[in-house]
Amino acid sequence: MYLIERYIMDETRRLVMIIVGFLIFIFASYSAQRYLTDAANGIIALQAVVDIVFYKVLIALEMLLPVGLYVSVAIALGQLYNDSEITAIFATGSSPLRLHKSVLILAIPLGMLVTVLSMYGRPWAYAQIYQLKQQSQSELDVGHLRPKKFNINDNGRMILAEHIDPASNRLSDALIYTPSANKTSVYRVRSLEVIDSSPTTPSVMLHSGTAYQLDHKGTEDTEQIYNNLALHLKPLKQSIDAKSKSASTAELSRSTDPADIAELQWRESRGINAVLMALLATSLSRTKPRQGRFATLLPLAVLFTVIFYGGNICRTLVANSTLPVIPGIWLVSLLMSIGVLILIAREYSLMQKLFR
Repeated sequence: MYLIERYIMDETRRLVMIIVGFLIFIFASYSAQRYLTDAANGIIALQAVVDIVFYKVLIALEMLLPVGLYVSVAIALGQLYNDSEITAIFATGSSPLRLHKSVLILAIPLGMLVTVLSMYGRPWAYAQIYQLKQQSQSELDVGHLRPKKFNINDNGRMILAEHIDPASNRLSDALIYTPSANKTSVYRVRSLEVIDSSPTTPSVMLHSGTAYQLDHKGTEDTEQIYNNLALHLKPLKQSIDAKSKSASTAELSRSTDPADIAELQWRESRGINAVLMALLATSLSRTKPRQGRFATLLPLAVLFTVIFYGGNICRTLVANSTLPVIPGIWLVSLLMSIGVLILIAREYSLMQKLFR
């Protein structure tokens, strides 16, 4: 490997490690704070927080790694331009292609890693997260419920209890709120015993209380006083979006559902987009001498925002059948490729004028 390529790679690789490490720390801290709050409110089990944060970081790597490379290339090359080192390299007869070659040597392996994470790590991590949430929210795990707090799951079911005894699976002075499309059920009970804690058929036995059925149209409200009432609760259902994210790549490739196709295209395009983003940063990091190595960060930040939201918008449009499957999410990659070619051609044109 030539000295110039190795020099640029070393500068960029060091920054990638620092920036990605910092981003992982920030993201993990934010996720931990969020899920610790859910655990304190009884939404998920406290023991599941560490595992969920790990899986969330694994999922986020498909975005954090390309962002780290994108920013590192911009800063490293910006510094070299600011110190006139790039000018000296070009003065020796080197072309801009050597800059892109140096970045590609780093970007291609990283893009391959991002592809593997997106195709296989992403669905596995999502499946583990949904399994942990289901175990915490639909199995009526008395161990993670909190007394004198509103314990809510993703179905909207709320349990409030004055006293909770994990040893006997009993709740005292409890209130159960279960909403549905047509009516809302409210159960006021002196004592509640968990009978079945399975995810598919959660059920409890209510001892001495009152049940209210509230019709949303306001015409058929009912009240029932009971001594012993077996209540079968609604199991936690996985949303369509959750099913697509946790489905394996092989399952998505066989599906004709637009949401599954959008998810598959999203996974397939992550690695290629990471390489294209690095090439865009290479071309857009050009600065004038003494302009400052951070002079291009604002336009690069704007460009990243456009790419990020453009990809999300295209994924939503494909999932809604508003945007055709072809080009689908690949529209963003296509536009990025055209931008890279235009910028490279512009750099060669500038070089010819400079050394004519």
